[in-house]
Amino acid sequence: MAESYDLIVLGSGPGGYVAAIRASQLGLKTAIVERELLGGICLNWGCIPTKALLRSAEIFHYMQHAKDYGLAADNITADLEAVVKRSRGVAKQLNQGVTHLMKKNKIAVHMGSGKLTGKGKLTVTAADGKTTDLQAKNIIVATGARARDLPNLPADGKRVWTYRHAMTPPEMPTRLLVIGSGAIGIEFASFYNDMGSDVTVVEMLDRIVPVEDKDISAHLEKALKKQGMNILTSAKIEKIEASGSGVQATIVTKDGKSTPSEFSHVIVAIGIVPNTEDLGLKELGVAMDDRGFLKTDAACKTNIDGLYAIGDITAPPWLAHKASHEGVIAAEAIAGKHPHAMDPLNIPGCTYCHPQIASVGLTEAKAKEAGYDVKVGNFPFIGNGKAIALGEAEGFVKTVFDAKTGELLGAHMIGAEVTELIQGYTVGKTLETTEAELMETVFPHPTISETMHESVLAAYGRALHI
Repeated sequence: MAESYDLIVLGSGPGGYVAAIRASQLGLKTAIVERELLGGICLNWGCIPTKALLRSAEIFHYMQHAKDYGLAADNITADLEAVVKRSRGVAKQLNQGVTHLMKKNKIAVHMGSGKLTGKGKLTVTAADGKTTDLQAKNIIVATGARARDLPNLPADGKRVWTYRHAMTPPEMPTRLLVIGSGAIGIEFASFYNDMGSDVTVVEMLDRIVPVEDKDISAHLEKALKKQGMNILTSAKIEKIEASGSGVQATIVTKDGKSTPSEFSHVIVAIGIVPNTEDLGLKELGVAMDDRGFLKTDAACKTNIDGLYAIGDITAPPWLAHKASHEGVIAAEAIAGKHPHAMDPLNIPGCTYCHPQIASVGLTEAKAKEAGYDVKVGNFPFIGNGKAIALGEAEGFVKTVFDAKTGELLGAHMIGAEVTELIQGYTVGKTLETTEAELMETVFPHPTISETMHESVLAAYGRALHI
């Protein structure tokens, strides 16, 4: 006899485990299926452990610049093994936290690979080959995605790495090639550059972090080059081969020249592939787009009754917090609560390089493409007392408003701790804030957040400190 539930969640990442918790809170008998580790990629191999690595690199950077703060620190060294050990410890702690949350919320956990065998039916195959049949009126698929390999050079964990290999490196790269300058590529480029590697980033588009506002991209490129990083935009890899001693790559630069180069390692960060294989999705007739991502409606429902999908297996943006919010939406829809649909323009994006970048809503270019007449404000960190006191005067805040209505269309930030600041603008966008409310908001002094206020004022010719 199959075990029966109100809801089965397939995958326990930040989308899946949050969906299971919310469903349990709403009184649904819930089970979750996970083939590896509770918490999924984000907690174990993604968002959290990478931030632990980046924090170590940040402190190492500050220690090397102790004299800038009137301090003395000599013979500073980095222990890569210890840095990685700390990162893995952070991941383990959070994995244990999710395990506790499952018990606290009385969610049944089935470890193994899950496969849909029919409408409302799922079979779990454990590592020892034992199978368990489950059934539920509703199922949420939250199996996430994995790194996309180069077509002619799959990652081997030795010389060719994905983000997962880069988190537990067998040794420190001496000359590192990073292919792709999205959030993952730039974060690892920043980490290894701060840790002492000679880093080259290759991006096929005309600027790094291409989803960001062009002014942010330009500032970040300048900052990373100043730190010693080699940035090649409008470039491509013509040929690449790995051997026991390193990686040989021929890079075609924007001027059309082909340059053979030697690297010790390469990180491939060229996108993701949804984990849809061997799940029984095609057999059920689940609708997918031309890249294999599942199609869903505003309530995260697929074209199959009772089957929902959330997170990286669905449409972009592929972000953990988007997955979590979708998990809540799906659980509430299943419980009959009629949740509000999520507006993709109200989802913030953060990249934890050095300096950090964060954004929400439309870029200036996208706003103009959409037909808006815009007012744009910029305010530099150099005009902010707290940033100067911290020794973090690099960066700026940019805000984009609808000139007709005053609606906040987008906000874009680069500098120290902007990933913690962006939520102020995100709340504003969610509340459909105009420039008037933002101008009338009292910001505490001295804080970096005052740059946010000044950027709004600058859009209307009222900046006070520049």
